[in-house]
Amino acid sequence: MPAMTAVVWNGPDQLIYPSIPVPQPAKGEALVRVSKVGICGSDLAILRGHHARALPGTVLGHEFCGTVAEDPGEHYAAGTRVAIRPLISCRDRAEEQLCVACRTDNEHVCAKLGLYGVDEPGALAPYVLVRSESIHPVPAQTPEGLEGLAEPLAVAVHAVSRSGLRPGSSVAVFGGGPIGLLVALVARQQGAAKVVVIEPNTWRQEVAKSYGLDVADSGADPVEEVLRRTGGDGADIVFDSAGHPSVAAVLTGATRIQGTIMIVGVYKEPAAIDLRTVNFGEQQIVGTRVYRKADFQEALNLLANDTLGLAALPTLSFPLLGATEAFQAAARGNDAMKVFITPGSSASETTAEGLQTPLPTLEDSTHA
Repeated sequence: MPAMTAVVWNGPDQLIYPSIPVPQPAKGEALVRVSKVGICGSDLAILRGHHARALPGTVLGHEFCGTVAEDPGEHYAAGTRVAIRPLISCRDRAEEQLCVACRTDNEHVCAKLGLYGVDEPGALAPYVLVRSESIHPVPAQTPEGLEGLAEPLAVAVHAVSRSGLRPGSSVAVFGGGPIGLLVALVARQQGAAKVVVIEPNTWRQEVAKSYGLDVADSGADPVEEVLRRTGGDGADIVFDSAGHPSVAAVLTGATRIQGTIMIVGVYKEPAAIDLRTVNFGEQQIVGTRVYRKADFQEALNLLANDTLGLAALPTLSFPLLGATEAFQAAARGNDAMKVFITPGSSASETTAEGLQTPLPTLEDSTHA
């Protein structure tokens, strides 16, 4: 049986590069040759040992795209460009008793929701086995490789969809990392008249400004910044893509009367929030988790014609055996808005050392 090198999480701050068998697809599955794998805050949490489900020995990688290598069911021709929706519900596992989410066509909030790269082998290898239902063909006109952003963009599409945003709405986005920036761009594309980004990292501030977004001043009170830019009313919709207690404490103050607070980033523990203001201002707090199948497809549609200008997004790419350096770059948060690993490329030197760089203050994690 042919073998391949994979990137495996082997415990806190430990990445190893074992040789594993190339998986063989059965009917209902496909073998995908991996072209790009994105690193997000959830992957950094796994590496640090802070993820509840990930176990040592896991092949990482849940944001990925590639080409079909083999499809026994003949749904997709070999060489078809594809992006993979990495969610695994109890319906996907064909469990005998489905949870209420899966029984009501809400598989994205399945009680046992899993991910490739966490609960099943992920894409940090030359090939990955996926369910045929997870595959989304990439529109032919899509700029080469841009489909690598489909998964995080789908998170943003779903969050904006759930927010009830209407043309002319004012929006504030806390956290200007990859997800926060994408939320801001989707909100503007959907008709928001004012989009304010609150982000402490000066490099990320400059990226947001390069897209023509309004960025709050560094060091200023974030609530005052939002109020000043919305005529003293507060934003109609406030997105929390940071998932940090310091942000939770100010969300209600930045939101207008009868406004909406969208919790996009995943909090690692309970956080204090001013519920009295929620009462007095009749505000609503709405949770959002990953995306529906339709959101993922809409993300691909936006990428097809580069509607959001994401071909200009600052990114870095590393070969498979440079995974340690790739995780370091993603942890720094000031070299690229998105860090990719490209399993098909080669490396001049490799290392298996653990990370030494601390994680950013705002982790921008969106997967539980």
